[in-house]
Amino acid sequence: MKGLIQRVSQASVEISGSCAGQIGPGILLLLGIEKNDTQAVADKLLNKILAYRIFSDSDGKMNLSLQQTAGGLLIVSQFTLVAETMKGLRPGFSNGASPEQGIALYNYFVAQAQKLHAPVETGEFGADMKVQLINDGPVTFMLEAH
Repeated sequence: MKGLIQRVSQASVEISGSCAGQIGPGILLLLGIEKNDTQAVADKLLNKILAYRIFSDSDGKMNLSLQQTAGGLLIVSQFTLVAETMKGLRPGFSNGASPEQGIALYNYFVAQAQKLHAPVETGEFGADMKVQLINDGPVTFMLEAH
């Protein structure tokens, strides 16, 4: 499972012209789910995201986590994160979870996030989404769990 996290001043996701989710300061998470991922892997990645220290303390150092700052978390499914890109000029998606497994793990991840943190907003698994963000820093990290 891969999560591209971006520290944002604000972010939103739109589906069919309507706002599906939006946050102020916090993290925009683009979540990629692979075929070998499990609920245990999802828990591991979620805990890492919530505790990852990417927010500035009073000295301007990246010492605070999303949980410590009570920032928003916007979760957007992004199957292209798990694409194979080492060979050729076209991405391969054989490592990606099946749609059934992907939606089940995505829904599990969101439910766990909502139990552990607030506010949590989401896109819609498999939808054509328009994502807007103001990247704060910019600060962007790729986190993985296996």
